[in-house]
Amino acid sequence: MPTTPPPNQRGLDTPEAARRRATDGPNSLPTRERPGVFALLRQVMREPMFLLLAATAAIYLMLGDLHESLVLSASLLVVISITVVQERRTERALEALEDLSSPRALVIRDGVQVRIAGPDVVRGDILVLREGDRVAADARLLECHDLMLDESLLTGESVPLEKNGAGDEPGARVFSGTLVVRGSGFGEVVATGVRSEIGRIGASLARAQPGRTRLEEETMRMVRLIAVLALALCVLSAILHYALRGGAVASVLSGLTLAMALLPEEFPVVLTVFLAIGAWRISRHGVLTRRLPAVEMLGATTVLCCDKTGTLTENHMTLVEAWAGGRWHDAATSDPDVRALVATAVLACEPQAFDPMERAILESRDGHDSPAPGARAVLERRYPLADGFLAVAHGWEDAAGTRLAAVKGAPETVLALSAPQPEMHAEALAVAGQAAARGLRLLGVARCEWGGGPWPDSPGELPWRFLGFVALADPVRAAVPAAIAACRRAGVRVVMITGDHAGTACAIAGQAGIDNAHVLTGPEVEGMDPAALALAVSSTQVFARVRPEQKLKLVMALRAAGDIVAMTGDGVNDAPALRAAHIGIAMGKRGTDVAREAAGLVLVDDDFTAIVSTIRLGRRIYDNIRNAMRYLVAVHVPLAGMAFIPLLAGWPLFLFPVHVVFLEFVIDPACSLVFEAERDDPRAMERPPRPPAERLFNAASLAVAVLLGAGVFVAVAAVYGMALANDVGVMQARALAFATLVAGNLALIFANRSHLLTVPEILAVPNRALWAIVAGTVAAMAIAINVPVVAAIFRFEPPPLLWLGAACLAGIASVAWYDLYKLAHRASEPRA
Repeated sequence: MPTTPPPNQRGLDTPEAARRRATDGPNSLPTRERPGVFALLRQVMREPMFLLLAATAAIYLMLGDLHESLVLSASLLVVISITVVQERRTERALEALEDLSSPRALVIRDGVQVRIAGPDVVRGDILVLREGDRVAADARLLECHDLMLDESLLTGESVPLEKNGAGDEPGARVFSGTLVVRGSGFGEVVATGVRSEIGRIGASLARAQPGRTRLEEETMRMVRLIAVLALALCVLSAILHYALRGGAVASVLSGLTLAMALLPEEFPVVLTVFLAIGAWRISRHGVLTRRLPAVEMLGATTVLCCDKTGTLTENHMTLVEAWAGGRWHDAATSDPDVRALVATAVLACEPQAFDPMERAILESRDGHDSPAPGARAVLERRYPLADGFLAVAHGWEDAAGTRLAAVKGAPETVLALSAPQPEMHAEALAVAGQAAARGLRLLGVARCEWGGGPWPDSPGELPWRFLGFVALADPVRAAVPAAIAACRRAGVRVVMITGDHAGTACAIAGQAGIDNAHVLTGPEVEGMDPAALALAVSSTQVFARVRPEQKLKLVMALRAAGDIVAMTGDGVNDAPALRAAHIGIAMGKRGTDVAREAAGLVLVDDDFTAIVSTIRLGRRIYDNIRNAMRYLVAVHVPLAGMAFIPLLAGWPLFLFPVHVVFLEFVIDPACSLVFEAERDDPRAMERPPRPPAERLFNAASLAVAVLLGAGVFVAVAAVYGMALANDVGVMQARALAFATLVAGNLALIFANRSHLLTVPEILAVPNRALWAIVAGTVAAMAIAINVPVVAAIFRFEPPPLLWLGAACLAGIASVAWYDLYKLAHRASEPRA
């Protein structure tokens, strides 16, 4: 193997490398820029709520009401602080999620081998290629020895490719992102970053911007509808005030107050905050979120397409059995035939192996005596894997001159070399077929002694003696069967798509708990028209011998069949299918940057069980968004009502800007903290996925929200009217009505924590944020009513305690009917 640079190749000097990096840019795919603090501040200052608060504060200042103006100005600072902190938390989380660095590279700089970060590789660098390294940039080979690369991430070809050229010869190019599985070499970098083969695909994907999800579109429609309605009501309020009571400035303030109360700015905030914090929660389960809308889609997933190797299985080959002496044995047995078989297989492996099967064999050598030659033997001859020779053979000689050859490889190749008796040959082939049906990977093993003279040019000239088979397996992860069973209970169909043989795929599927009664292969998929394929995929759970480009066809067929598709992938050729799936899930350990760019989620440990946990969290997030949105619709109804009733009834005005600000400091944390922190429904994974066409704001949910808000409005109006009718002072009546509104607000939070559990049931579910907000709200309300300086700001006076208690009870009782509705709805909810 070459260990020194090729002649006259000292590589670049450091200043030249720095100049080229400055000219060409880093050897990485482009990423989007994050807004800074000042950019966030400018963004916040353009928000409608900020502008309304600022305008109202300015009007009060012009009217000479410094006190009211200062209170509203202080509210502005709080709004800015909360928004900027939330945005920065989200940005920092996303920066961490996208920190998937390029591989480090061994290069020659100034005539010395140095290891540098992947982004620092430049054109003209001399790459040192060794087993186990990932190629950091496109390069032309200068020199190589027994070099083989796994280019499946780029081409989809599962068999490693031999590189035997140099310079401009065919086969003399290596590409960024591919993996060296055997041999070594040197290559001169010719393309980096977006100019590389992998970079061109990645850049085109980066330019493709995904559209909004259904939930985002629906939320924006709701925001536009409420905004138009709020604007109309604000204008109507100002006109009514001016017509009934006069005063242009007071009328404008009345309209601005209602605008602040009805502004639908919480709706997009809820969506953004819930998805951002949901991404953080999901990351704790080993899944990184690259696109927040993917989190929302998880709850609707009906089909989960996954690879076999490393996702369902451990991605770690293990020697499990051996066939020697005409029968199967456990690999760890002390049987002499098995010990000789395994020891011979060890001699046919590279001493410093990277190939997973060779590593598994080497890991099993403890306890097996090595046949002659001895421990100080020298590897004299290699017969590498080749197109006509699907095996690896090594020739050894020890200090005593004993010479021994060992070979391992495809059963057919090894049997042909050793030429056993016809009956033994037939029996061995039958055993190999049975082992493949059990999901085992079989290698034939043979050995021979060589009397003297040079080793022959061809391994076929050696007198091989067949010893048997070693059987290796990539075992199914222990937690996978339970996770797949959980998916089945949740109405999510798990589909395995693999490039492996149909027998192996079928065996692994059976062990994992996936229905393997019907298997489709890649060639069969290729030959089907779209209609036939859409029908076939609805009843097939195992797809074998599938090339990466055929995954896109399967995803599109599943979508055509009406499924919401989540799909895992790791290679460059998986990127189109990952992008086409509703939820693309890239592998974090073995996946390419291009696959990660195309995906919405990234599995840190390539663990299937993490996907199942994520689906559960996705359902929780959607439920909590729905509950928060229902609460938001309900809580704005009494605010709108109490802006008009006093005008029409001739009562004193009830709502002023400071009241709206107080309520906003209850509503906002309730949405961003209480509802987001709600735990999932214990039966979340026992109900089917929500229908893809189901709307968050359907007629039934809107009707329930409006009725909940109407109940609180009736209670507040009744308390205010009764207090005024009983000659309670205006300041006390306002305090009583506002206490009713606040109590009703808190009752709405409790009622909307779950769309299935009643309030007594939900009280048993802990939510520390809820009780903190309740305690803070009650304390703030007590201060606003009883502390004279604060009460003056709110235009309150302390009412009789008995009246105050009755007012709060009225607010709470106004939503009690919702529990009866939940019980009736729960009885009719479908199960998966």
